[in-house]
Amino acid sequence: MNIFYEDSMPYAAEFFQDLGECQVFSHKTIHPEQLRDADVLLVRSTTKVNAALLTHASHLKFVGTATAGTNHVDLNYLAQRNIAFHDAGGCNAVAVAEYVISALFVMAEKLAWQLADKTVGIVGAGHVGSALQGKLAALGIAYKLCDPPLQAAGDHRAFVGLDEIMECDVITLHVPYVTTGPHATQHLFDVQRLSQLSEQQVLINACRGEVVDNNALLALYKQGKPCHVVLDVWENEPAINLALVPLVDLATAHIAGHTIEGKARGTSMLYQALCRHFALPENKRLDDYLPQVKHALTFSAAQPFWPAVRDLIWQVYDIRHDSEHFKQQCSSAEQFGYIRKHYPIRREFSAMPLNTGNFAQSEAIYALGFTSTTLSSL
Repeated sequence: MNIFYEDSMPYAAEFFQDLGECQVFSHKTIHPEQLRDADVLLVRSTTKVNAALLTHASHLKFVGTATAGTNHVDLNYLAQRNIAFHDAGGCNAVAVAEYVISALFVMAEKLAWQLADKTVGIVGAGHVGSALQGKLAALGIAYKLCDPPLQAAGDHRAFVGLDEIMECDVITLHVPYVTTGPHATQHLFDVQRLSQLSEQQVLINACRGEVVDNNALLALYKQGKPCHVVLDVWENEPAINLALVPLVDLATAHIAGHTIEGKARGTSMLYQALCRHFALPENKRLDDYLPQVKHALTFSAAQPFWPAVRDLIWQVYDIRHDSEHFKQQCSSAEQFGYIRKHYPIRREFSAMPLNTGNFAQSEAIYALGFTSTTLSSL
């Protein structure tokens, strides 16, 4: 079996080298002729998989993307050729949820909020929205879910409409980019919905840039409307509207899902899918390859709950650092791409060993995702 995989897939050699003859390629130089003998093609979002790329790939049986999104893959074309396809949906869900949690604590400090008194409206209750739901529940933060497609499909969770979400203190977006149909998300937050936001609300977009009308948001800022907004994704990336960058509260370069675990989990999920498809034994685990953290987080059991949680989260990931760097450095489309490509990938809460000692609310902290350990075991 001839396996071609993109060079940006972490741990790809470790996972796939025993399954067949492996060849590595770069999305910058891949040519259709190279895939003439390919049985398996594994990519990330930087490779556009379409008829032009696969014109000579007559032996191709399986295509996989180690990403949650599939906009870079022509799914209809693969179906027409009866080529199996798998994505890594949910691979970065934990990473994005933790990005949002870090942002919540930053905005709570900025606005002098008590998060225990606030309600978070989650628009999109798929992989990411569900991961965020679990972390909010662990902290005891109230939330509401809005996902008409899942609700129509029979999901038994309690859902509310978007009008009720608009009354929440925080609105965080985790929907796919859909341009047509009854559940289109393009400019879901258009000038009308953006105008409804009060200066006591926070809007977070960490899904697709096109879900928020960036030009409308900029116009509202210029009109003097006080908007509290966190943007990780932007319209027309990498050629984003640079005038918007200094105006939002927190700005980052589409990196919410960029943890070591999130990227490597995508590779691991493709390994599992490939083994299942070709009836091969699965004998490799992601934990076998992830680097181990050898230092424990700093923690004092004498702290009150909310400051203790905030300090732990910011030790692992403080979104303010990324935002400050982005706002200072992003001056062009090329710079946006550079910042994203060279982002120093962070770790997830689960990678960090933590001993809470006799802290009364240890269960909530571990439910948030931190790893329980003792200092003597490090």
